[in-house]
Amino acid sequence: MTHPADRLREEVAYIAYHFHWAYTDLVALPHEERRAWVREIARINTTLAGDGGL
Repeated sequence: MTHPADRLREEVAYIAYHFHWAYTDLVALPHEERRAWVREIARINTTLAGDGGL
């Protein structure tokens, strides 16, 4: 099964924006690994915004 191009683009942009990782490194990650990083970044952002705790 392939991952929709628009979702892949969103995940890569989100992680690259926050962690400054290279595009080639991000697209090489398995989908579930990328999703895990997206969730972790969202958790960090929520914590920093004062909406949760680490």
